[in-house]
Amino acid sequence: MKTSTTNTLFWLVKREFWEHRGGLFWAPVITGGVFLLLNLMGIVTGEVLGAGHGFNLAFGGSQNNMNLLVKALDKQSMDTVGAGLDLVMYSPSMIISIVMGFVVFFYCLGALYDDRRDRSILFWKSLPVSDAATVLSKVIAATVVAPFIAVVVGTVTGILMLMMFALTLSLHGVGVWHLLTLSHPLQVMLNLVGSIPLYLLWALPTVGWLMLCSAWARSKPFLWAVVLPVAIGVAIGWFNLLGTLNVSNSWYWREVLGRVLLSVFPGGWLTQVSHIGGDGPAELLSSLGVMHTYAAIGSLNLWIGVAAAVAMLAGAIWFRRWRDDS
Repeated sequence: MKTSTTNTLFWLVKREFWEHRGGLFWAPVITGGVFLLLNLMGIVTGEVLGAGHGFNLAFGGSQNNMNLLVKALDKQSMDTVGAGLDLVMYSPSMIISIVMGFVVFFYCLGALYDDRRDRSILFWKSLPVSDAATVLSKVIAATVVAPFIAVVVGTVTGILMLMMFALTLSLHGVGVWHLLTLSHPLQVMLNLVGSIPLYLLWALPTVGWLMLCSAWARSKPFLWAVVLPVAIGVAIGWFNLLGTLNVSNSWYWREVLGRVLLSVFPGGWLTQVSHIGGDGPAELLSSLGVMHTYAAIGSLNLWIGVAAAVAMLAGAIWFRRWRDDS
Protein backbone atom coordinates (compact mmCIF):
# COMPACT_ATOMS: atom_id res chain seq x y z
CA MET A 1 0.00 0.00 0.00
CA LYS A 2 2.82 2.38 0.93
CA THR A 3 4.69 1.59 -2.30
CA SER A 4 1.53 2.20 -4.33
CA THR A 5 1.00 5.58 -2.65
CA THR A 6 4.63 6.54 -3.24
CA ASN A 7 4.42 5.56 -6.91
CA THR A 8 1.21 7.52 -7.32
CA LEU A 9 2.77 10.59 -5.74
CA PHE A 10 5.86 10.22 -7.94
CA TRP A 11 3.78 10.18 -11.12
CA LEU A 12 1.68 13.09 -9.91
CA VAL A 13 4.83 15.16 -9.31
CA LYS A 14 6.15 14.10 -12.71
CA ARG A 15 2.87 15.19 -14.27
CA GLU A 16 3.22 18.60 -12.61
CA PHE A 17 6.73 18.94 -14.02
CA TRP A 18 5.71 18.09 -17.57
CA GLU A 19 2.63 20.31 -17.47
CA HIS A 20 4.60 23.26 -16.06
CA ARG A 21 8.10 22.65 -17.39
CA GLY A 22 8.03 26.09 -19.02
CA GLY A 23 8.18 27.71 -15.58
CA LEU A 24 9.85 25.01 -13.52
CA PHE A 25 12.63 24.16 -16.00
CA TRP A 26 12.89 26.60 -18.88
CA ALA A 27 12.51 29.77 -16.80
CA PRO A 28 15.72 29.13 -14.77
CA VAL A 29 17.56 27.82 -17.87
CA ILE A 30 16.67 30.90 -19.90
CA THR A 31 17.53 33.18 -16.98
CA GLY A 32 20.94 31.51 -16.67
CA GLY A 33 21.47 31.84 -20.43
CA VAL A 34 20.57 35.54 -20.36
CA PHE A 35 22.93 36.03 -17.40
CA LEU A 36 25.80 34.45 -19.34
CA LEU A 37 24.90 36.45 -22.46
CA LEU A 38 24.99 39.72 -20.52
CA ASN A 39 28.40 38.80 -19.10
CA LEU A 40 29.63 37.93 -22.59
CA MET A 41 28.35 41.26 -23.89
CA GLY A 42 30.21 43.00 -21.06
CA ILE A 43 33.43 41.17 -21.97
CA VAL A 44 33.07 41.99 -25.67
CA THR A 45 32.32 45.63 -24.82
CA GLY A 46 35.44 45.76 -22.65
CA GLU A 47 37.54 44.21 -25.43
CA VAL A 48 36.28 46.66 -28.05
CA LEU A 49 36.66 49.71 -25.83
CA GLY A 50 40.04 48.48 -24.61
CA ALA A 51 41.29 48.03 -28.17
CA GLY A 52 39.99 51.45 -29.12
CA HIS A 53 41.83 53.14 -26.26
CA GLY A 54 45.01 51.04 -26.40
CA PHE A 55 44.32 49.26 -23.09
CA ASN A 56 45.92 45.83 -22.67
CA LEU A 57 45.80 43.45 -19.72
CA ALA A 58 49.00 41.65 -20.70
CA PHE A 59 51.49 43.98 -19.08
CA GLY A 60 54.94 42.49 -19.57
CA GLY A 61 53.92 39.23 -21.22
CA SER A 62 54.35 36.19 -19.02
CA GLN A 63 55.72 38.35 -16.22
CA ASN A 64 52.72 40.68 -16.05
CA ASN A 65 51.51 42.04 -12.75
CA MET A 66 48.68 39.50 -12.49
CA ASN A 67 51.02 36.52 -12.81
CA LEU A 68 53.40 38.01 -10.25
CA LEU A 69 50.48 38.59 -7.90
CA VAL A 70 49.27 35.00 -8.32
CA LYS A 71 52.72 33.61 -7.54
CA ALA A 72 52.91 35.74 -4.38
CA LEU A 73 49.69 34.44 -2.85
CA ASP A 74 50.02 32.87 0.59
CA LYS A 75 47.56 30.34 2.04
CA GLN A 76 45.32 32.95 3.65
CA SER A 77 45.17 34.91 0.42
CA MET A 78 44.42 31.75 -1.54
CA ASP A 79 41.54 30.99 0.83
CA THR A 80 40.22 34.51 0.28
CA VAL A 81 40.47 34.10 -3.49
CA GLY A 82 38.66 30.75 -3.28
CA ALA A 83 35.88 32.29 -1.18
CA GLY A 84 35.59 35.15 -3.66
CA LEU A 85 35.24 32.70 -6.54
CA ASP A 86 32.56 30.84 -4.58
CA LEU A 87 30.65 34.09 -4.10
CA VAL A 88 30.86 34.66 -7.85
CA MET A 89 29.31 31.23 -8.36
CA TYR A 90 26.54 32.13 -5.91
CA SER A 91 25.60 35.31 -7.81
CA PRO A 92 23.71 33.69 -10.72
CA SER A 93 21.94 31.36 -8.26
CA MET A 94 20.60 34.41 -6.42
CA ILE A 95 19.16 35.91 -9.60
CA ILE A 96 17.74 32.58 -10.75
CA SER A 97 16.21 32.07 -7.29
CA ILE A 98 14.36 35.39 -7.55
CA VAL A 99 12.90 34.30 -10.90
CA MET A 100 12.04 30.94 -9.32
CA GLY A 101 10.18 32.77 -6.54
CA PHE A 102 7.90 34.46 -9.08
CA VAL A 103 7.40 31.14 -10.92
CA VAL A 104 6.43 29.34 -7.69
CA PHE A 105 4.13 32.20 -6.66
CA PHE A 106 2.04 32.11 -9.83
CA TYR A 107 2.26 28.32 -10.10
CA CYS A 108 0.68 27.93 -6.63
CA LEU A 109 -1.88 30.64 -7.35
CA GLY A 110 -3.18 28.76 -10.38
CA ALA A 111 -2.47 25.21 -9.22
CA LEU A 112 -6.05 24.37 -8.18
CA TYR A 113 -7.98 27.18 -9.86
CA ASP A 114 -6.88 26.31 -13.42
CA ASP A 115 -8.16 22.73 -13.09
CA ARG A 116 -11.62 24.07 -12.33
CA ARG A 117 -11.48 26.83 -14.94
CA ASP A 118 -10.71 24.49 -17.86
CA ARG A 119 -12.88 21.69 -16.35
CA SER A 120 -9.97 19.24 -16.42
CA ILE A 121 -10.72 18.60 -12.75
CA LEU A 122 -13.57 16.36 -13.91
CA PHE A 123 -11.05 14.11 -15.65
CA TRP A 124 -8.64 13.99 -12.70
CA LYS A 125 -11.46 13.28 -10.25
CA SER A 126 -12.43 10.28 -12.37
CA LEU A 127 -9.05 8.72 -11.59
CA PRO A 128 -8.35 6.80 -8.35
CA VAL A 129 -6.24 9.65 -6.97
CA SER A 130 -7.09 11.42 -3.72
CA ASP A 131 -7.39 15.19 -3.45
CA ALA A 132 -4.75 15.12 -0.69
CA ALA A 133 -2.24 13.38 -2.98
CA THR A 134 -2.96 15.87 -5.77
CA VAL A 135 -2.41 18.89 -3.53
CA LEU A 136 0.68 17.32 -1.95
CA SER A 137 2.20 16.70 -5.40
CA LYS A 138 1.76 20.38 -6.23
CA VAL A 139 3.40 21.37 -2.93
CA ILE A 140 6.38 19.10 -3.69
CA ALA A 141 6.69 20.51 -7.21
CA ALA A 142 6.75 24.06 -5.82
CA THR A 143 9.01 23.57 -2.80
CA VAL A 144 11.35 20.74 -3.87
CA VAL A 145 11.43 20.31 -7.65
CA ALA A 146 11.55 24.03 -8.52
CA PRO A 147 14.37 24.97 -6.09
CA PHE A 148 16.39 21.86 -7.00
CA ILE A 149 16.32 22.78 -10.69
CA ALA A 150 17.20 26.38 -9.83
CA VAL A 151 20.18 25.20 -7.73
CA VAL A 152 21.57 22.97 -10.50
CA VAL A 153 21.11 25.60 -13.20
CA GLY A 154 22.55 28.35 -10.96
CA THR A 155 25.65 26.31 -10.10
CA VAL A 156 26.31 25.37 -13.74
CA THR A 157 25.84 29.01 -14.77
CA GLY A 158 28.33 30.13 -12.11
CA ILE A 159 30.95 27.63 -13.27
CA LEU A 160 30.50 28.64 -16.92
CA MET A 161 30.83 32.29 -15.95
CA LEU A 162 34.14 31.67 -14.16
CA MET A 163 35.44 29.74 -17.15
CA MET A 164 34.38 32.55 -19.46
CA PHE A 165 36.36 35.12 -17.45
CA ALA A 166 39.37 32.80 -17.16
CA LEU A 167 39.36 32.23 -20.94
CA THR A 168 39.20 35.97 -21.57
CA LEU A 169 42.16 36.62 -19.28
CA SER A 170 44.15 33.77 -20.83
CA LEU A 171 43.75 35.39 -24.25
CA HIS A 172 45.62 38.35 -22.79
CA GLY A 173 48.42 36.17 -21.45
CA VAL A 174 47.08 36.13 -17.90
CA GLY A 175 47.00 32.49 -16.80
CA VAL A 176 44.44 32.15 -14.00
CA TRP A 177 43.11 28.69 -14.80
CA HIS A 178 44.83 27.15 -11.80
CA LEU A 179 43.09 29.71 -9.56
CA LEU A 180 39.78 28.06 -10.43
CA THR A 181 40.96 25.03 -8.46
CA LEU A 182 40.72 27.24 -5.36
CA SER A 183 36.94 27.44 -5.79
CA HIS A 184 34.56 24.86 -4.34
CA PRO A 185 31.74 24.24 -6.84
CA LEU A 186 30.70 21.00 -5.15
CA GLN A 187 30.51 22.72 -1.78
CA VAL A 188 28.49 25.56 -3.30
CA MET A 189 26.02 23.09 -4.79
CA LEU A 190 25.79 21.07 -1.57
CA ASN A 191 25.10 24.25 0.42
CA LEU A 192 22.37 25.27 -2.01
CA VAL A 193 20.84 21.77 -2.15
CA GLY A 194 21.08 21.54 1.64
CA SER A 195 19.03 24.73 1.95
CA ILE A 196 16.07 23.20 0.08
CA PRO A 197 14.50 21.65 3.24
CA LEU A 198 14.75 25.09 4.88
CA TYR A 199 13.15 26.63 1.80
CA LEU A 200 10.34 24.08 1.96
CA LEU A 201 9.53 24.91 5.58
CA TRP A 202 9.88 28.68 5.14
CA ALA A 203 7.85 28.84 1.91
CA LEU A 204 4.94 26.74 3.20
CA PRO A 205 2.83 29.68 4.52
CA THR A 206 2.82 31.37 1.10
CA VAL A 207 2.28 28.06 -0.72
CA GLY A 208 -0.59 27.18 1.64
CA TRP A 209 -2.24 30.60 1.34
CA LEU A 210 -1.98 30.74 -2.45
CA MET A 211 -3.32 27.20 -2.87
CA LEU A 212 -6.17 27.93 -0.46
CA CYS A 213 -7.13 30.97 -2.55
CA SER A 214 -6.65 28.93 -5.73
CA ALA A 215 -9.02 26.23 -4.48
CA TRP A 216 -11.61 28.62 -3.02
CA ALA A 217 -11.87 31.58 -5.42
CA ARG A 218 -14.53 31.34 -8.12
CA SER A 219 -12.65 33.93 -10.19
CA LYS A 220 -9.58 36.16 -10.04
CA PRO A 221 -7.66 34.31 -7.29
CA PHE A 222 -4.86 36.91 -7.56
CA LEU A 223 -7.13 39.62 -6.19
CA TRP A 224 -8.19 37.48 -3.24
CA ALA A 225 -4.63 36.30 -2.51
CA VAL A 226 -2.94 39.71 -2.74
CA VAL A 227 -5.51 42.49 -2.39
CA LEU A 228 -7.26 40.99 0.66
CA PRO A 229 -4.21 40.81 2.97
CA VAL A 230 -2.97 44.19 1.71
CA ALA A 231 -6.38 45.73 2.37
CA ILE A 232 -6.35 44.30 5.90
CA GLY A 233 -2.93 45.87 6.46
CA VAL A 234 -4.20 49.25 5.22
CA ALA A 235 -7.26 48.94 7.47
CA ILE A 236 -5.10 48.16 10.52
CA GLY A 237 -2.94 51.21 9.78
CA TRP A 238 -6.04 53.37 9.42
CA PHE A 239 -7.56 52.17 12.71
CA ASN A 240 -4.23 52.70 14.45
CA LEU A 241 -4.14 56.24 13.06
CA LEU A 242 -7.61 56.87 14.51
CA GLY A 243 -6.49 55.41 17.84
CA THR A 244 -9.25 52.78 17.88
CA LEU A 245 -6.95 49.77 17.48
CA ASN A 246 -3.70 48.90 19.20
CA VAL A 247 -2.09 46.45 16.76
CA SER A 248 1.46 46.91 15.50
CA ASN A 249 1.14 47.80 11.84
CA SER A 250 4.79 46.94 11.13
CA TRP A 251 4.31 43.55 12.81
CA TYR A 252 1.39 42.71 10.49
CA TRP A 253 3.24 43.70 7.33
CA ARG A 254 6.38 41.82 8.35
CA GLU A 255 5.09 38.72 10.13
CA VAL A 256 1.73 38.15 8.46
CA LEU A 257 1.56 39.72 5.02
CA GLY A 258 5.26 39.17 4.34
CA ARG A 259 5.01 35.51 5.31
CA VAL A 260 1.86 34.76 3.28
CA LEU A 261 3.01 36.56 0.12
CA LEU A 262 6.81 36.68 0.02
CA SER A 263 8.08 33.49 1.68
CA VAL A 264 8.47 31.74 -1.70
CA PHE A 265 11.49 33.97 -2.35
CA PRO A 266 14.58 32.17 -0.95
CA GLY A 267 16.65 33.50 1.92
CA GLY A 268 13.88 34.85 4.15
CA TRP A 269 14.86 32.41 6.90
CA LEU A 270 18.18 34.26 7.29
CA THR A 271 16.27 36.88 9.31
CA GLN A 272 15.89 34.19 12.00
CA VAL A 273 19.65 33.54 12.15
CA SER A 274 22.08 35.65 14.15
CA HIS A 275 25.32 37.04 12.78
CA ILE A 276 25.07 36.91 9.00
CA GLY A 277 28.12 38.46 7.37
CA GLY A 278 31.74 38.98 8.32
CA ASP A 279 34.94 40.86 7.61
CA GLY A 280 35.71 39.01 4.37
CA PRO A 281 34.38 36.61 1.75
CA ALA A 282 35.41 33.55 3.79
CA GLU A 283 33.49 34.66 6.90
CA LEU A 284 30.47 35.66 4.81
CA LEU A 285 30.39 32.24 3.14
CA SER A 286 30.73 30.51 6.50
CA SER A 287 27.76 32.44 7.90
CA LEU A 288 25.69 31.47 4.85
CA GLY A 289 26.58 27.77 5.05
CA VAL A 290 23.90 25.25 5.96
CA MET A 291 25.65 24.41 9.24
CA HIS A 292 24.95 27.98 10.36
CA THR A 293 21.65 28.80 8.66
CA TYR A 294 19.94 25.67 9.99
CA ALA A 295 19.76 27.54 13.28
CA ALA A 296 16.53 28.93 11.81
CA ILE A 297 14.97 25.53 12.61
CA GLY A 298 14.78 26.70 16.22
CA SER A 299 12.74 29.76 15.28
CA LEU A 300 9.18 29.89 16.64
CA ASN A 301 8.26 32.10 13.68
CA LEU A 302 9.13 29.31 11.24
CA TRP A 303 7.05 26.66 13.00
CA ILE A 304 4.05 28.95 13.47
CA GLY A 305 4.16 29.45 9.72
CA VAL A 306 4.35 25.68 9.13
CA ALA A 307 1.34 25.08 11.42
CA ALA A 308 -0.66 27.79 9.65
CA ALA A 309 0.35 26.31 6.28
CA VAL A 310 -0.85 22.84 7.26
CA ALA A 311 -4.24 24.31 8.19
CA MET A 312 -4.46 26.25 4.92
CA LEU A 313 -3.46 23.22 2.84
CA ALA A 314 -6.11 21.17 4.63
CA GLY A 315 -8.60 23.86 3.63
CA ALA A 316 -7.34 23.71 0.03
CA ILE A 317 -7.88 19.93 -0.02
CA TRP A 318 -11.39 20.34 1.38
CA PHE A 319 -12.34 23.02 -1.17
CA ARG A 320 -10.91 20.96 -4.03
CA ARG A 321 -13.06 18.05 -2.94
CA TRP A 322 -16.33 19.97 -2.51
CA ARG A 323 -16.01 23.13 -4.62
CA ASP A 324 -18.55 23.12 -7.44
CA ASP A 325 -18.41 26.01 -9.93
CA SER A 326 -21.07 24.59 -12.25
